[in-house]
Amino acid sequence: MQLRPHLNFNGQCEAAFKFYEKCLGGKISFIMTYGDSPAAAHVPSEYHEKIIHASFSKDGDTLFSGADGWGEHYHKPQGFAVTIETPDPAEADRIYKCLSDKGAIRMAIQETFWARRFAMFTDQFGTPWMINCGKPQT
Repeated sequence: MQLRPHLNFNGQCEAAFKFYEKCLGGKISFIMTYGDSPAAAHVPSEYHEKIIHASFSKDGDTLFSGADGWGEHYHKPQGFAVTIETPDPAEADRIYKCLSDKGAIRMAIQETFWARRFAMFTDQFGTPWMINCGKPQT
């Protein structure tokens, strides 16, 4: 079994995924607009250029997907965070600096009792993130 988050956006899915490409070093492996989908006739015309489904991959593995919600189909993210685990403190710092740009910091990246680097923030697109670079087990 694999768990993969699906991120919900309020019209900025494509911009967010391009931002994630830059910050996370992966790629958009699939992207489709409402207008190019079989659902086009059931969606307001102003949403035809918005994203019905996108997938983000790195190293051949799909990490998460996302879409633009519209009207009552959009729900602001709450009650979760997408967590990035990395064994490299420098990589944790790099990802934090990029992803948190123009976002809201809840806890700046720092050492904690369990991690060499840890941070919590919401990115500029409203997605909550945590970055964790654990300490080696002794």
